[in-house]
Amino acid sequence: MATCPVPPFDETRWIIRVRRIFDEEIELSEDQPICVFDVPKPLLGTKPEAYIPQLVALGPYHHSREELCDMERYKLSAAKRAQTHLPDTDFQQLVEIFTRLEHLIRAHYHRHLNLSCETLGWMMAIDVSFLLEFLQTFSTNINQRALQRIPSRMSHLVDPSRRTSSHSMLLRDVVMLENQIPLFLLQKALETRCSSSQPAAQTVLSSMLIGFFQEVSTFRGIGRPCTEMNRHAHLLDFLYANMVPKCAEESHGATGESGDDACRKHDHIKRTLNSATELLVKRGSKIVSVIIDFMLRFLLKFIASLPCLSILEEPIEQLTQQASEPRGDTSDVQSKNTSPLLEEIAVPSVTELAYTGVKFCPTVGDLSMIAFCPATSTLHLPVIGVDINSEVVLRNLVAYEASAGSGPLVLARYVELMNGIIDTEEDARVLRECGVILNHLKSDQEVAELWNGMTRSVRLTRVPALDKVIDELNRHHGSCWKVKARAFVRAHVLGSRELLACVAVVLLVLFIGLQAFCVVRGCVPVSYGMVASRKIGA
Repeated sequence: MATCPVPPFDETRWIIRVRRIFDEEIELSEDQPICVFDVPKPLLGTKPEAYIPQLVALGPYHHSREELCDMERYKLSAAKRAQTHLPDTDFQQLVEIFTRLEHLIRAHYHRHLNLSCETLGWMMAIDVSFLLEFLQTFSTNINQRALQRIPSRMSHLVDPSRRTSSHSMLLRDVVMLENQIPLFLLQKALETRCSSSQPAAQTVLSSMLIGFFQEVSTFRGIGRPCTEMNRHAHLLDFLYANMVPKCAEESHGATGESGDDACRKHDHIKRTLNSATELLVKRGSKIVSVIIDFMLRFLLKFIASLPCLSILEEPIEQLTQQASEPRGDTSDVQSKNTSPLLEEIAVPSVTELAYTGVKFCPTVGDLSMIAFCPATSTLHLPVIGVDINSEVVLRNLVAYEASAGSGPLVLARYVELMNGIIDTEEDARVLRECGVILNHLKSDQEVAELWNGMTRSVRLTRVPALDKVIDELNRHHGSCWKVKARAFVRAHVLGSRELLACVAVVLLVLFIGLQAFCVVRGCVPVSYGMVASRKIGA
């Protein structure tokens, strides 16, 4: 699905706008950071319907798409209802307020908006009115929900009970990155309609945002979100700031660097023992391989020297040459074909971790709660609710995180961790039974497909806290004796050509010896003896 088509460039209007900026010395809002971005193409190509609005366009990016034009009459109806709540002004004056803020509005968007100031003012005033009417259904104040009556013909879209499929589609469109509207415009619109006898605009908007966060947030038990308007650019930024606190990133980074001396000493000793064990295993496997190779060559030469088996001399010689050919180290080949980035995110699945004794403990909170305790072999993961909206919310949060580039991609790293440990329906079932995943979908298979469908971000950065967890999980899994024994059997028993060939030769020698013994002892089958006597008589 293509994004919003770019309108033709109007040179006259552009020149008029530039002259107006120079003549009137209009503030260009250079200090305002860009916060509404285009979805990165690598992410957009994986699942376009998760990033491109399917029902309603909010803001300028998708305004001209024909398939979304049916919602314009609903948005105009919301604007007319908003006009009845303006005590001392009409809707035209709200448009003029937004028009005067034209350059501050444009500064929020990454894409150049080829719209006149009046068009932009009307567009934002109408979309803000519709968005406020929708957010009103999430208000934690029941009296505020009845502040504006929703017509019955719009009940399937703006549904206070939040049960209709259209309401869910609208909710997904509202959280999409390219469908964001600056949050200060919502506060400006509320300030124009709030009189002295009504709650302040900040209180009304905060109540809406708190209810919206409780409905949309995938993590359970985070608590009351921060609703300060000067700290959030738009709804998606509001969600991200409360789900991925920056203080948690910094504290985890400091913890990962400093740590406890006793834990570091214990970890150093454990690493030394693991390294020594791996070295002994490698050296031992090489010695065993040399011994098996010598025995194989000796048996093959002995069998080829027997007169009755001289016909097998050529195949045995080829087998000896194949066994003597150097195969190289498979780990070196894998390291050449696998990039370091992919090695960093490699982590065992839930069932594999459970096989090595790892327990999964649900924690209430945000991403700062993720940790692995080697002493108790317990992986602590935040409780996450999964429903029909979760994938769109997570995908757009990851896209915003990658586009804003304000720090390490903590949420993207978390998605990669969950993508790595959940491979099958069984993995999803284990996490659901442990209480880590609250599944509101139809089956555990859908949960597994959701996480497996989540793509990596366009760029990867190191997140000390999560990287430490991934490293500890890999170390715990690799140090388990059951995993080592299984790997040894696969590599040096089932995957060894020399050993299999040696076993085959031994079985062949035993078969020949048994056959010779039967001939000498006269226990050859009758049919075989008759055939042999006929050949002798002939």
